[in-house]
Amino acid sequence: MSSKPFPIATARGTREGFTLKQRGGRNAFTLAELLVSVFVLAIIILMMAQLMNSAAAVSKTGHKHISTDTQARTVLDQMAVDFAQMLKRNDVDYYVKGTTIYNQHGHGNGHGWGNRRGAGQQGSDQIAFFSQVPGYNSTPYSWQSPLSLVAYRINQNTTTGNPDYYKLQRMGKGLQWNGVDTRINTQATYPIVFLDQTIGGTWPPAINNTSTCGGGSNTSCDPDYETVGPGVFRLEYYYLLKNGKLTDVPWDQEARPNQTSLTTPQRIGLTDVESITVGIAVIDSAGRALIDAANLGSLDDLASDLADFRTSPGRGVGGQHNIGDLEASWQASLLNDISAGHTSNGYPLPPEAAKAIRVYSKTFDLRTL
Repeated sequence: MSSKPFPIATARGTREGFTLKQRGGRNAFTLAELLVSVFVLAIIILMMAQLMNSAAAVSKTGHKHISTDTQARTVLDQMAVDFAQMLKRNDVDYYVKGTTIYNQHGHGNGHGWGNRRGAGQQGSDQIAFFSQVPGYNSTPYSWQSPLSLVAYRINQNTTTGNPDYYKLQRMGKGLQWNGVDTRINTQATYPIVFLDQTIGGTWPPAINNTSTCGGGSNTSCDPDYETVGPGVFRLEYYYLLKNGKLTDVPWDQEARPNQTSLTTPQRIGLTDVESITVGIAVIDSAGRALIDAANLGSLDDLASDLADFRTSPGRGVGGQHNIGDLEASWQASLLNDISAGHTSNGYPLPPEAAKAIRVYSKTFDLRTL
């Protein structure tokens, strides 16, 4: 029997199908590859951080807008109810703005007829009217009624420490119809008044909005006001007449050139008015705190920069001719103040606070009168 030798493997070759290789070491990243990886990772982290910061800023701004949107919706919805139930009669009084002759706090004592508020002027508009909405009265007892004297104002009482300063207030003073049987409601001591009695003559505290309102024993401020818009610091309204023109006078001056009020020379009420548009400026609580911290006069001056409505039929060139023109002018004023970092009179305006301000408006139909 012959024997065959076993295959022998060598380090340098092969024999009978066997192969062996020597390896000099393991594969690994080079220093250059590590540096590139670290650089790319740093860029990704930086981009993610910027994305998170942008998302946080957008979320914060959105939260501010949600706050102001909610407030504006609440206020304007309440106004919609009050105007819808307005007592539209020619034998009752309306406390609304009009001509300088028709001195019922036209323009809330004005911002100078389309300009910023001047010395001795009050600022935002006021309005008061009778409405068939439930009302309450704080004196002599708290009682509910089916009728009320509704009023809106920006509280501009300058008494130190006034918690309602530059906030929107509403009053729903409970009333009863004249001749109501007091045996049914013994507290019904405040009947609705008909002309020639006026709101300003019968309830002057109800429409008082000067610096003498409230404080200590001063009784010139009606206690039935309540704050409904703590972020609303500016209020302005204007009329759309049935002739299609926008105006700050609640009657057609072309058709009634001799009319000086809603009652003289004839009682017309709001028969010439198609609708009322209300504009408000709102700021969230955090933004207001920043403005107040910068300077207590900043918000007052900022509100003054939001000019009054200027009627289209008269008082010079440049009046608002379309619904929304007033609100657009407010937006422009806000953008100018934000860009400058201060109000027109130089009061500081923190950018983050100014970004929290938004302008809203709503039109209320009165054509059923």
